[in-house]
Parts: sequence; structure tokens; C-alpha cells
Amino acid sequence: MAKDSYLVGLIGAGIGPSLSPALHEREADRQGLRYVYRLIDIDTLGVPPQAVADLVRSARDLGYDGLNITHPCKQLVIEHLDALSAQAEALGAVNTVVFEDGRAVGHNTDVTGFAASFARGLPDVPLERVVQLGAGGAGAAVAHATLTLGAERVTVVDALADRAADLAASLNRHFGEGRAAHATPDRLPDLLADADGIVHATPTGMAAHPGLPFPARLLHPELWVAEVVYRPLETELLRTARALGCATLDGGGMAAFQAVDAFRLFTGREPDAARMLADIGELAGAVSAPK
Repeated sequence: MAKDSYLVGLIGAGIGPSLSPALHEREADRQGLRYVYRLIDIDTLGVPPQAVADLVRSARDLGYDGLNITHPCKQLVIEHLDALSAQAEALGAVNTVVFEDGRAVGHNTDVTGFAASFARGLPDVPLERVVQLGAGGAGAAVAHATLTLGAERVTVVDALADRAADLAASLNRHFGEGRAAHATPDRLPDLLADADGIVHATPTGMAAHPGLPFPARLLHPELWVAEVVYRPLETELLRTARALGCATLDGGGMAAFQAVDAFRLFTGREPDAARMLADIGELAGAVSAPK
């Protein structure tokens, strides 16, 4: 018999503004579930990221059904889990932990979340040459998603050259040699001049990090622009790109679809993706329709 009561949480740093509790609890309410989603903020607790080991163990002992994991714990949590999904293992990052029969199993719904959002919002754009700015945790997930969607080649650009090189090497091992390359930001002018589109996966544009991640002059109307940031939904990058006539995708869909997939993993029930997309629009500000 299916349960009707769930306790889940989110472990990360500075997660007070997270929309995850509201997203999950709204959908649970509509399904008639008792569903409590708690924030476990390592900054508030005054503990280092490595404390994720003790926090996961405590959550399991306290009867949690699962956890979402965010920055800076997505990689650190892996060695403290009993098993990984194929997706999480390939990515080397976990954003969802499900407790099953006393075991902690790691998944990654960032990949599937971005892929679903992209397929919905930019279904017909060319994918021969894609530039991705940002090689952190979110960057690894969206690069995997972009290649899974059929991109011929993704060039990963990051100010930390080693981080970009490591991600490109990992992508080539997983998808085949030549599918990924890496570069430093000084090469963006040449890369974007020839690219079909850019995926932006850095914090620039968030409320706490306003501004553009690169000069506006590098944008051109033939370039599609996909954003990972969802607070605000309309970042300065998207606003500038739309004004030029670029096809764009905001970060709201990724946030909603990764929550859809996590909710399904936690409960075994099918969430309503359309309703959760609408929730993101209401909670984060009106979702701008892709153009």
C-alpha cells in the first residue's frame, strides 16, 4: 500500500531562498499527501560541507524518505552513499538521495530536468556547435544533457582552466572522443561567432550576482541562449538576447522538471509537470515564454 506521508529535505549552503519546499509541498497537497520538506542549511548550522556525511546519516536514522543535495555537497556526498544511479555515476554528482530499505541511493535529476526543459522550450534549434559557459556542478549536468539531446560538439568555457578541461575529458569518455572541447573565456568572441547556441551555467545574473557573464556585443540574432539561473527568471543575459532576436530559454523549466523527477523518486507517484511549471512561474515571477 502506498504511503501518504513523507519527510524530505534539502542539504546545501545558503539555501534559505530555495523554492524546492514550496514546489514539492504544493504538488503533494494537490495529491492529498502529508509532505514536509525541510531546509538543512550548513551555513545556518555552522558546519563545513564535509558534514554532509553526518547529515545524510542522521536523516536516514530520523526516518527521512529522501534528500535533495545542492552546492557545495553534490560531489562530496557520493562516497557516503550505498549506491548510485547510472546517471549520477556518469556525472560524478548527486542532487537527490532516496532512502530505500536502509540504503541511501544517489540520483541526479539536474540532467533530466535540463533535458526536458530544453526539449520543450527550444525543440528545433541547431545543435552542431554549442558553447557552454561554466563547468561547475550545474555545468556538468547541463553539458551531459546537451550531448544527450544530440549536440554534435560542446565547448566548455570556464575561468578555471583545469575545471573546464576535466569536464571536457569526462564528457569525451562518456560520449566519445571529439564530442567535447574546453577553452578559457578569452576565446569566447571567436567561439560565439561560429556557435549555434550558448548554455549559461554560472551564477552571474542571479539576484546576488547581477550583470552579464560576457560582453553583450558577443551576442548575435542567430545564436540561441539557454539559461540555468531561475531567480530571477529574466536575467540580464536573457533580456539582452531577446532584444536582439535570439531564441531563448529561461532556467525555470530546469528547476521545475528536476523537482518533478525528484518528487517521483521520493514518492513513487507521478507528479503533474504542467502544474509544477506553473508553480515556478508563480513563485519565481512569470515564466517568459520561449521565443
